[in-house]
Order: sequence, then structure tokens, then C-alpha cells
Amino acid sequence: MPTGPTAVVYTHGHHESVLRSHTWRTAANSAAYLLAALEPHHRVLDVGCGPGTITADLAALVPDGHVTGVDNAEEILDTARSAAAARSLTHTAFRTGDAQALPFPDASFDVVHAHQVLQHLGDPVGALREMRRVCAPGGLVAVRDADYAAMTWHPPAPGLDVWLELYRSVARAGGGEPDAGRHLRAWAREAGFTDLTATASAWCFAEEAERDWWGGLWADRTTASGYADRAIGLGHADPARLERIAAAWREWAAAPDGWFAVLHGELLCRV
Repeated sequence: MPTGPTAVVYTHGHHESVLRSHTWRTAANSAAYLLAALEPHHRVLDVGCGPGTITADLAALVPDGHVTGVDNAEEILDTARSAAAARSLTHTAFRTGDAQALPFPDASFDVVHAHQVLQHLGDPVGALREMRRVCAPGGLVAVRDADYAAMTWHPPAPGLDVWLELYRSVARAGGGEPDAGRHLRAWAREAGFTDLTATASAWCFAEEAERDWWGGLWADRTTASGYADRAIGLGHADPARLERIAAAWREWAAAPDGWFAVLHGELLCRV
């Protein structure tokens, strides 16, 4: 993790319930706004690559180029390497690094991508400056982040209202900004970008299997992940409160009319 005044604690950690979500992510469901801009020869940097499922998809789309995945958690990079190796994507590399001090020379990449990263950083503007620095002139910086306050669901569930308030409090106590999606354009302008294309898209979980998966992973994350440890350690919750929130997630998932939407802000920044 980074050190100093911009250091943050990654709220979620790498519990199985977190990886259950992260390994579901693909370029199609998490980076569609970028895909039309990719060219076969592009050199791509995936910042905060996590288990590498999006990274591997990006590599498949640039067969004559190269993709580098960087994450500050060494333990997750073996999973990312395995994801690339399983698809025989030999034009990939993975290494540890800090998004706020990227370990690459200026203008090293044609595309710099970060999915669900800026919300966890103490200095998202500084990270965007770093992404701009390592991106070649004419290249693209592409960022996408959720906006927790804009998440919405049906049927009404007071327990999920409690979850949302708690999650946002814990994330901010760790130095992050859980409502990052709405800030992306402002942060990029502050970082010096002038050629910006802002869009938004959403994940939606409504079918029974989708509800079971989404509600189940959040129920487990609420009681067993690094987020649960942080919530208790900071004094924001006790185990009994977390169990009640987990039960609310399971109750929502069991509702035949259940529906949940996760809004994301997206931004393409031309260097």
C-alpha cells in the first residue's frame, strides 16, 4: 500500500466473496466504453488489475500489442497471471505498483485503463496525473468507477439503507471516495486533461441467479471480508449489526421482484 498523507486502506481486501465479484468482470461488462478505441497494436496498462479477468480480455483485443497489469497486492497477481496463461496470452506481464506513483517511464503506453480504482485512492487526481504521464501523446486514459450513493434497488429494504450508509462511512474513513463515479470528470480536469468524453452505464441484477449471486456475495462480504474487519475495527459496527445487514441482503435476494442497479461513471481522456 502507498504510504504518507495519501495512503489509504483498501476497504474490501481479497476475501473469496470479493474475488467472486472481481473475477466475474470482463471487458464486455466493465469496459465496453473503451473497446471501440482499441487497436491491435496498442500497448495497454491495466491499473489495479486485480485477478486479471479484464486484463486478459484486453490482451485478446490487442494481439499485436502488449498488456501490462499492475496492482499493489502481490498476492492477487498470481491469479492474474494464471488467467492470462489459461488463454495462452503470452503478450502480457504483471507487476506490483502504486497507481499514485506508477513504476513506468513517460509515454510508455497507448492506453491506460483503470476499473473501480480511483474510488479507493487518497489522491485520485494525482493518480490521473500519473496515468497521463505514462500515456503516449494521442493515447487514451480510460477510467470507470461506481457511484455508491446512486445505487438503487427494489423492493425497499431498510437493511440495505443501513448497509449503504455504513459502507460509505467505512470507505471514507479509509481515505477513499465511494461516490467516485460522479467525480471522474472533475478529477480529470483538475489533473490537466482537456479532451474528455464522459458516459455512464450500469450493472443490473434482477434474475433469480443474479440476485442469489449479488446478494450472496455482499452478505458474505459484510460478515467475513476485510471490509467487515474494518467496520468493526473502526467502531462503525459490531458483529450483530453486520449479521443483520447480511440477513437483509439475503432477504432482498429471495424477493421475486428483486432488482438492483449499480451506476458507473466512465471517462475517456485523450492525451
